[in-house]
Amino acid sequence: MKKSVCLYFQVHQPTRLRQYRFFDIGKDSHYYDDFANRTILKRIAQKCYLPMNELLLEAIKSSKGKLKLAFSISGSALEQFDRYAPEVIDSFKALAETGSVEFLCETYNHSLASLGSAQEFKHQVTKHKEAVEKYFGITPKTFRNTELIYSDEIGKSVYELGFKTMLTEGARHIMGWRSPNYLYKSDVKSGLKLLLRNYSLSDDIAFRFSDKGWGEWPLTAEKYLGWLKESEGEIVNLFMDYETFGEHQDASCGIFDFMKALFRLVVADADLEFVTPSRAATKHRPVSELEVPEAISWADEERDLSAWLGNELQQDAYNKLYALEEKLALADDAALWADYGHLQESDHLYYMCTKFFSDGEIHSRFNPYDTPYEAFINYMNVLSDFSIRVDNAVAEK
Repeated sequence: MKKSVCLYFQVHQPTRLRQYRFFDIGKDSHYYDDFANRTILKRIAQKCYLPMNELLLEAIKSSKGKLKLAFSISGSALEQFDRYAPEVIDSFKALAETGSVEFLCETYNHSLASLGSAQEFKHQVTKHKEAVEKYFGITPKTFRNTELIYSDEIGKSVYELGFKTMLTEGARHIMGWRSPNYLYKSDVKSGLKLLLRNYSLSDDIAFRFSDKGWGEWPLTAEKYLGWLKESEGEIVNLFMDYETFGEHQDASCGIFDFMKALFRLVVADADLEFVTPSRAATKHRPVSELEVPEAISWADEERDLSAWLGNELQQDAYNKLYALEEKLALADDAALWADYGHLQESDHLYYMCTKFFSDGEIHSRFNPYDTPYEAFINYMNVLSDFSIRVDNAVAEK
């Protein structure tokens, strides 16, 4: 049996908040930086989404459908594509029509709802599933939680929502001596199959490709193909942010040419084949159960929740946001529910992270604020105004 290569790309753009001052509270309830959202989205569309989608489409056609891969696109990103760059939607639709691309389900707002609220988690998963069906005519069968967050409890919830396959991280503290290069199954729901990210080989492309200080630089497609073939196990899961291509790794470093060559080499190799997550779950048999009592993720060295809930600022914002859910249900106002979704985007908490050392540079790269404290103050000002609106809406009922 050929070794499988499972490519998965995450597409997400946050709904960025404008500078929201204390004196705006109770007076101005428009929270979003429309200029930044439009400008950044259009730039990334030109640098990443459009050229990489075109490259993939050509590679699928030239391989006669042997190149297979998967995406999940957050609802927040889909909304911005609709608003600012509808041509990106069209390019993803063209990929969907090839039959070689699987679209996964996730939380609509790229949120931490799987941790904060079972009811909100179910709502967002259902909403995202409907969005995938609407845009691409495909009913998603595989689930990918925000930032690959997974635990036994989350796996149980995902299985009960009808998914039989889920992606997560091959975290060292969970895997121990075991390899991520096999199919596993949930410890609490044996019907839920788990695909685990090979973080080393994924990060070689996502983070290290253009690093001239890296001992393996320059990385060639031939060298990388050798690593795939030499790796133990039955499947290599390469999961990464789609913005890797052209945005995080600029086109000038050769990332597009590398991927084009890699696709060609893997397709031509007699020992390897590309598979979608759904195909991987049917092709391979789980080698064992995976017990994950505490939540893991694909973020930072710890592979836990500390990127979003690791300090008191983050925990305070998170707790106050999800404490509003009962009042929101009483108010039942569409505009409030929409803002509630955007305020749940995990990026807002990520900006408040106070980590340093190895992960500090990664956090600062994606942070529009000068300090985590500025991010916290801005967010809490917005949340104060939002809370007032919720209270007023409940009082009017």
